[in-house]
Amino acid sequence: MAVLPLTVTPLPCPSGSDIDFGAEIRGVDLENLNDEQFQMIRKALYDHHVVVFKDQKGLSPKAQYELTKRFDPASEDYGHGKTIDTKRSILHPDLKTVPHQPQVQVIGNGQVQSYEGLKDIQLRHPHHRTFHHDHIPDDKDYDFTRFYRWHIDAALYDLYPPQVTTLLAVKVPKGRRQTLLYDDGTGETLDVPLGTTAFVSGERMYELLSPEDKEFVRTSKIEYAPHPYIWMSAARSRSTGLGLHSEGLELPDSDLPPIDPSKIMVFPMTWKNPVTGKLALQIHPSAILRIHCADGTTIDDLARVRDIVYNLQRPAISPQYVYPHDWVEDDLVLFNNRGVLHSVVGAFKPDEVRLFRQCNLAASEPPVGP
Repeated sequence: MAVLPLTVTPLPCPSGSDIDFGAEIRGVDLENLNDEQFQMIRKALYDHHVVVFKDQKGLSPKAQYELTKRFDPASEDYGHGKTIDTKRSILHPDLKTVPHQPQVQVIGNGQVQSYEGLKDIQLRHPHHRTFHHDHIPDDKDYDFTRFYRWHIDAALYDLYPPQVTTLLAVKVPKGRRQTLLYDDGTGETLDVPLGTTAFVSGERMYELLSPEDKEFVRTSKIEYAPHPYIWMSAARSRSTGLGLHSEGLELPDSDLPPIDPSKIMVFPMTWKNPVTGKLALQIHPSAILRIHCADGTTIDDLARVRDIVYNLQRPAISPQYVYPHDWVEDDLVLFNNRGVLHSVVGAFKPDEVRLFRQCNLAASEPPVGP
């Protein structure tokens, strides 16, 4: 049988949308990927940021890991590493590790009897009521939803942010859509598929800035909190999922695991695309602590730091710039973790079972700035 050539097709832009990223790739066997095909996939990924492979039923965890690793051959460990003090980390309830491929995690919702060596696992889809300062009333929970937390996949302490993330949809509940509410006074809403993963482009986020703000983000750096997912565990998110309220609820250093100052991460606000050279505004808004300015001064007031970053990022999460992927079973989505932000969305009923596999690897090199 003739082998079809690898094709890259940009995703269609829905009516009313202004997304300028995303593509679908067909004609490749990810279980048996050759170097030429990988180079085409790599170029497509950095051109389009979010790449969809349909019909990946049976893709092994090993092949998923190997595709992810191929973007950074020197990487090896799961992107968040071995989370210290897991019970206090906000990531603790969301991940189960595949025993025979420990870099691959299982996420989702509901009870799963058996999957890839895991037995009788209870998966819990993150819900905004556990993290937001306020939430949608329970009686409206299945009709309305919010962005849970806009983020970059990254430990942001000790380990460098992964180059890419892969997500495989194994089981997807269907049949409902939800209205996503921003609840920030703008009146903005977005119609989304149940349990979508929402993406926005960091490059668009940069392009929307004023010339003055572009200069600021090109020349400033963000310092992240030590052990950020424990540090933020008592704090609560804004209604847009874009960063936290400042109420003094962050844990003091004395309540965190031991801190090694050499492992605290300070990154440029903008990261350079390794293929196109374009700049993306890449900041994890929930984990930020300080801003280091070009003139050598530091902005230490946490509330001010958060407000500055929020005002820089908020325009690019407006509905017309959001790509909410409509998951179909056996979709594999590969995304540029250094060029997009993403968020979990949605509220599932207990019997709506969702099963996904996730893989990302802590990078061997830090992000490159301007």
